[in-house]
Amino acid sequence: MSRATDAAAPGPVAERRTVHARPERRPGDGHAGRDARADLRLVPPALAVWATAAWALDAPPGRTAGIAVVCLVAGLILLRLGRARARPDARSARVGSARSVDRVRRSVRAGHRPARARPARRPGPGGVAWRRASVGASLLCVAGAAASAGLHGADVRRGPVPALAREYATVTAEVELTGDPWAAGPRVRGDHATSAAVLVRGEVRRVERGDGTELATRTPVLVVVDTGVRAPGGGGRARWLRLLPSTRLRVSARLAPATAGGDRVAAMLRVRERPAPTVVEEPSGPQRLAGRLRAGLREATDGLPEDARALLPGLVVGDTSRIGPELDEAFEATDLAHTLAVSGSNLTILLALLIGPPGLAQQTERRGLAPRLGLSLRATALFAAALTLAFVVVCRPDPSVLRAAACGAVALLALATGRRRSLVPALATAVLLLVLYDPWLARSYGFLLSVLATGSLLLLAPGWSEALRRRGMPERLAEGLAAAAAAQAVCGPVVAVLSARVSLVAVPCNLLAEIAVAPATVLGFGALVAAPVAMPVAKVLAWCASWPAGWIAGIARTGAGLPGAGVDWPGSWTGALLLAGVTVVVVLLGRRLLRHPWWCGALAVLLVLLVVRPVPLTRVITGWPPPGWRLAMCDVGQGDATVLAAGAGTGVVVDAGPDPTLVDHCLRELGITRIPLVVLTHFHADHVAGLPGVLRGREVAQIETTGFEEPADQAEFVRRQAAEHGVPVTRAVAGERRRTGPLDWRVLWPPPDPAPEPDGPNDASVALLVRSAGLRMLLLGDLEPPAQQELLRSPAAAALARVDVLKVAHHGSAYQDPRLLRLVAPRVALISCGADNPYGHPAPGTVAELRAVGAVVLRTDRDGALAVTGGGRGGAAGELRVARD
Repeated sequence: MSRATDAAAPGPVAERRTVHARPERRPGDGHAGRDARADLRLVPPALAVWATAAWALDAPPGRTAGIAVVCLVAGLILLRLGRARARPDARSARVGSARSVDRVRRSVRAGHRPARARPARRPGPGGVAWRRASVGASLLCVAGAAASAGLHGADVRRGPVPALAREYATVTAEVELTGDPWAAGPRVRGDHATSAAVLVRGEVRRVERGDGTELATRTPVLVVVDTGVRAPGGGGRARWLRLLPSTRLRVSARLAPATAGGDRVAAMLRVRERPAPTVVEEPSGPQRLAGRLRAGLREATDGLPEDARALLPGLVVGDTSRIGPELDEAFEATDLAHTLAVSGSNLTILLALLIGPPGLAQQTERRGLAPRLGLSLRATALFAAALTLAFVVVCRPDPSVLRAAACGAVALLALATGRRRSLVPALATAVLLLVLYDPWLARSYGFLLSVLATGSLLLLAPGWSEALRRRGMPERLAEGLAAAAAAQAVCGPVVAVLSARVSLVAVPCNLLAEIAVAPATVLGFGALVAAPVAMPVAKVLAWCASWPAGWIAGIARTGAGLPGAGVDWPGSWTGALLLAGVTVVVVLLGRRLLRHPWWCGALAVLLVLLVVRPVPLTRVITGWPPPGWRLAMCDVGQGDATVLAAGAGTGVVVDAGPDPTLVDHCLRELGITRIPLVVLTHFHADHVAGLPGVLRGREVAQIETTGFEEPADQAEFVRRQAAEHGVPVTRAVAGERRRTGPLDWRVLWPPPDPAPEPDGPNDASVALLVRSAGLRMLLLGDLEPPAQQELLRSPAAAALARVDVLKVAHHGSAYQDPRLLRLVAPRVALISCGADNPYGHPAPGTVAELRAVGAVVLRTDRDGALAVTGGGRGGAAGELRVARD
């Protein structure tokens, strides 16, 4: 907008002067140019506080106090000097400004058009005074961080609980729960799996020693509850998981030292079954309300499909109790796990629904629900503050939630006062205040990832988005792609430290999932609020939310199922630095490649091939799997998993190993999509715990097992997995013969009933003699000498002479019958064992005995995955060969 005014000067000549009015400013637009540049002045103090807190938590108290005092004194001195220097600078600036005004006035009286006067130089960020004040303020922050962290660290180490933990004392303790319980699944250790447990953080308020002495304390502990221990009031694991924070329990338990160094835990409290735990004090009112809301959301999702039922509570309030290991692994493999941890994105979605886009929050055309409800700007800020507080209570004050709430509070303060603030100072302020309040956040990986992701969205994503738009990419797509790429680039090194893996599908998976996060979150929160008052409405909203939630789960499963979804990476800080360097190089090269669309297209096709890894192409490039392979032994660590080729994309799997991820990866590399039979030789965990990975996304017709169902928990695990996937389970007995494709095999062991009771699960292993293309292959499971001797005395002994390939029993342990090895006399002996395993497998004596009978001995701990090709003795299919992955 412009307007013209005519000024007629006295005299014969009239001078017309046109004055252009400045455009009207909207609130908050006065410093647009300055706002375009990120204000990083608060970043150094925030980083200094973070580093100091992380160091001081377990530093000696004397050293921490000394650092705090020195920084305090030095900071006060620098602030004093900076303030004294700033006074004459300000006085000079005022004098210079007055002189400039006088010069302009004299020029106007003389009839000259004045040149634009330069403003007098004021002391700014480059001045000495400002630098001194900045350093002084940073030192004061460091002093505060050292003092706060020192006190928090000393608080964990003091009191009677750490000393009792070092003695592994049995105590009766009164514990106040400070977090939500979570389930820890069983872990495979050797041939058995540890029992599942419920874990929850708490504070010991009173502890009674064995001599009856009762001591008051306030010590943070990690409570570990075996699933066999009954919950207060009766019930098992499910009731333990429903306990709410602020509940006080009286438990009989054994103390043990904390295993995680540097954590906010002074000891581990292992709950004993007798006497049963009792509730001393019920949870607080806000926690009961939050618990009812979360329980209502779970009830509203009960009738949804499996993935949506498990995922929706996690997306809305971080409740991951229903998410199984398979879905959890898929989210980790695609770097979508952040969607299950309530973060600033959840709060941002809710606030955006209320106030609309933040850039329009103070303008007359602001959007969102607030103007439609008739709320003023300040009322909107107050309402949003109440929403933020409710968000923290319902979602629990986890580090990511606290960071989101702190940033939201700073932004809401700016909105209420009518001033524009940079979001980077808001984030730095939030980090500084939160770490000063709770120094343990300085060692939280979740807090670190949350801050890094937010910082990348504020600093990197806008520039990357603008660059993509300049090259013709649609605005929405450019913003989404830039946000996903920036977050991955910054957070990738930290994720690599945690998972020892780099995801190659993280950016596209996050981009595709992002379009469904907002509707799932909004509808899910609607169901959360509606559940206590109108459950039918909540169920309708949950059903609507199940569609975007199912989309997110499908993206995670599809991305994780790709053969090249990720690559192994060193899980150390050295590996993180290496990945950061690689990321910088990729970003710099990417900026140049954006100028060449053809190169970008070619690299995109190459990346797709690298991720999809079609088996024919992979075989040409890597040689794995070798063409015509007959038997493949997967590298699954300390366990067994063998695959017998039965046609294109078809294989018989013998044992599943201890890890679902490893066996699934092996089967994908081999291109196995159909499995007519899974043989589980016995029920030790290192042979059956990986069964979910075998069943994942494949057509499995049948599972065959031994009849000796020990260990009972692992036998039940197999039956449960089979029932969930609709796969029948049968029993293998000696004398059974079967054929599929080019394979035929005979079951040699165990004998049918009646049979003597085996000495243990190993001696009940299913043993197979397999024939394929002239090859004779003997798979002995984990048979030990008693069963091996019985096998030598059985009618099947004559068929064992001079086989081509032997899968050595029990990972090559020393428990072998030499007569059986001499009778078998294999050409190739394959041993499946884990690197540096604590059992000494394979035994040197067993390896020497195999070599003495003329066998070539190969082992997965040194040679990796193995594949056998060729034909049998004197056959026409060619010489027997073994390929290594």
